[in-house]
Parts: sequence; C-alpha cells; structure tokens
Amino acid sequence: MQKKPDAFLITNKSNIAYLSNFTGSSGFMLLTKNLKYLFTDFRYIERAKNTIKKGINIVDVTKLWKNEETLKKSWHKILRKHKVKILGIEESNLTLERFKKFKKISKIKSKKISFSNISGKIENQREIKSPTEISLIRRSQKINEKTFILINKFIHLSLAQNRPITEMDITWKIKEIGYSLGAEEVSFDPIVSFGKHTSMPHHLPDKTKLKKGDIILIDMGMKYKGYCSDMTRMIFTNSPTPEQKKIYNLVLKAQETAIKKIKAGITGKAADSYSRNIIIKAGYEENYGHAGGHGIGLDIHEIPSLSENYAKKLKENSIITVEPGIYLEGKFGIRIEDMVLVKKTGVENLTKIPKKI
Repeated sequence: MQKKPDAFLITNKSNIAYLSNFTGSSGFMLLTKNLKYLFTDFRYIERAKNTIKKGINIVDVTKLWKNEETLKKSWHKILRKHKVKILGIEESNLTLERFKKFKKISKIKSKKISFSNISGKIENQREIKSPTEISLIRRSQKINEKTFILINKFIHLSLAQNRPITEMDITWKIKEIGYSLGAEEVSFDPIVSFGKHTSMPHHLPDKTKLKKGDIILIDMGMKYKGYCSDMTRMIFTNSPTPEQKKIYNLVLKAQETAIKKIKAGITGKAADSYSRNIIIKAGYEENYGHAGGHGIGLDIHEIPSLSENYAKKLKENSIITVEPGIYLEGKFGIRIEDMVLVKKTGVENLTKIPKKI
C-alpha cells in the first residue's frame, strides 16, 4: 500500500490558482501539514503579494535558480523543517525534464526523499463548486450569451448586406465582442464551421466564405476571473432542409431528455446514456463519437465526464456540459450544448439562449 505523502508539490497552474489565487505563468506550490508555500520569481512577486490568499508564504526564487547549490540548501531547509520524507507530485502535469530537476534538488545526504503520485487529488476538490465559483461561472456564461446574440446579428446583417464573411472572421469577432463585454479571454479558440464543415466536431475555422443557406455551428466560451463557460448553438441562414430539421430535433430531444434526468448521485456513464440511447435507437450510433459532456470550471475540461466509461457518480454543485451531436460526413453536423449546475433532485440550466429552430 502506497504511503501518504508528507507534503504536496503542486505544479498544475489551475490547481495553483484554485489554492492560492496566483495566476502567474511561472511558479509552483508546496503544501505541508502546517504551512503553504508559493515559489515564484521577480516578475510576479509584487503581483503575488497583492492577490494570493492569506496564510501562504511567498518564496522568491529569482536568485535561487541562478545557483543550484543555494537553491538546494533553501529547498532542503524547508523539507527538513516539515520532516518531508515522501513528496507528492502531480505526475499528469510534470514533464520528465522538470521532474528530474525536482528530484535532483531534493537529494539530501542525511535522508532519502521518495515521490508519490497525487494526480487528480486537487482536481477532485475542484469538482464541487463553491457559491463564489458558481457565481463567477454564471457571469462568464452571461458574457458568452451576450456575445452570441451580437454574433448572430452580425452574421445575419452581413448576409442581408451581401458582405462576405469567413469562419475566421467570426472567430475573431467573437473574441473582440467578448473582450468588450468584460471577458478576460476566451475559454478556448471558438469553433466556427459553415455547411459541410459542421460534420467535423472540432473543425479548425478557415477562410471559407458564408453562403446563404449554409448551416452554421458555433462552439464558444468566455473566461471571467479565471472561470470558463461553454455553449454550442446552430444557426440556420435559411429554412432547414427536411433532413437537417429531422437531425436537429433528434439531437435536441436527446439533449433535453438528458437534462431532465441528470441529478447528483448518478454515474457519468448513466448521464451520458440518457442522450446517447436516443441517438442509438434512431440509428445514428456511428455518427456520435464523442462524450456527452464534461465538467467545467477553471479549466474548460474538468472532471466529471459524461462518457461511456466514467463510472464515478456526479456530485451536487458540480457544473457540467450536456452536448450530444450527430455528424453526417460530407453533409452536415448538429451539436447542441448547454451548461448545467448539478443538484440533488435535478439540474439548473445555466444556458438561456433558445434552442428551437
């Protein structure tokens, strides 16, 4: 049986932000039984002093990194002070090169430091959102929705004025509007696809021009004070064809059925099956190849997962997406995605943009 670590070495940036509020690009944390340390360099010291949570000790490594022996002495002093024999590390985050550096500076003549994998430990804490986190995600989604409404107007006005626009034009417009409405950045590069491109779930936007009659898929999210939002909507620039209408309504039925049934205590596999089984029954199993949703917070993809192999139970106050889709190669694809707050008896849908054609 693996022994419990005496201290945790935290290198995952989102975990560092969660634990300390520190968002600099360079730094790591050491969590001991009694104290928490944030290690960063000159560029971020003042910023850290002004933003991190109380009770965290800031260690300036600017000079320490320049001299390996000085660095080792400082690091050893802290490890000895807290009697660290086993150091927990986030294996899923550490590169081999960086791990070797930590291993090298952790060699102490009088005692041997061993390492233990703690990947997922902090992420498990992050799964359940606090009232403050929920409020920030709500705000993020409001910005996202205001942006989408303006993008929808931009698209239809461009068509009405015969002004050519490309997939890339819309991705840049999403970013421009989002920033103007208070977003720090986008949660991810927007996915914008026209016509046949919609059959590729994660199409990379290019210079394809929009034509009247094209179906449009937009998957977009904003970041507000570090927290992400995520939403996918379809835009029809003309009346949908009978096949488009059929597939759209099937995906919508699958998604809304899942949203009505999901609640805390069911597994991610069960949550996924509520929408997937409807699509399978309709004969489109081969056209739906991705997970039915994912957790969201400081990262755009967090635990839990709505997928066929996720056996863990959904927890109250986690926030997930519900996003079934059907993709007909060379023709078109449909995906509808909402973000929901999981509760004991059901969910609260945080996404207010209408979904009816």
